[in-house]
Amino acid sequence: MTMGSEPVPQHIAIIMDGNGRWAKQRHQPRFMGHRAGVKAVENIVKHCAELGVGVLSLFAFSSENWRRPSKEVSLLMELFALSLKQQAKRLHKNNIRLQIIGDISKFSDSLQKQIAQAQQLTTNNTGLIINIAANYGGRWDITQAVQKVAEQVASGDLQAEDITEDMIGAELTTASIVEPDLFIRTGGEERVSNFMLWQMAYTEFYFSKTLWPDFDSEQLDNAISSFNDRERRFGKTSEQIQQDS
Repeated sequence: MTMGSEPVPQHIAIIMDGNGRWAKQRHQPRFMGHRAGVKAVENIVKHCAELGVGVLSLFAFSSENWRRPSKEVSLLMELFALSLKQQAKRLHKNNIRLQIIGDISKFSDSLQKQIAQAQQLTTNNTGLIINIAANYGGRWDITQAVQKVAEQVASGDLQAEDITEDMIGAELTTASIVEPDLFIRTGGEERVSNFMLWQMAYTEFYFSKTLWPDFDSEQLDNAISSFNDRERRFGKTSEQIQQDS
């Protein structure tokens, strides 16, 4: 798909950073920033669907976020559950498919049930895929994939020397979707924070100082324009890329 005359990335991955600072600037509790962040998600999902983006991955809750104050974690879980309840039918109505990646076994039974129901409701939809990373870590994802491959070696179905990158990639939680073309992090920090470490080997990075609740469709368009100004070589030379195109 194209944005005007510009092509649109197939897969955009976002770390939605800055909710707490947004709230602090307004002398509000951090939770108000997270609520404002949910509204920003709704706007970005709508814009991605309009642009024809194939996959939108959002880092909602990392495996390291459990270290935050227990009250904030509890409120985040409530907000996650409420958002699932409110948004699942809307996503389904708009032909959007929801996927949750991460170790959801750490969540409450009721939240796990909600996640399963929301995914089941939208499972046959053919539009935008929203990939929510919840209790997710890139190292955890690689580790669980390697464990599955190791089980095949232990059972004698596979020789260690025959293990390939593709075999490991096929066991990642994102195996069914294309790897990210564009990674965006809002809030001014410039690091990947253990997000999709394997998958982003050749992803283009875009860092925005804008706090997530203020990140809107215009900001997303700016990120996509920056992406389109770059030459993606995947290890090749510029001359090879030009010959291939």
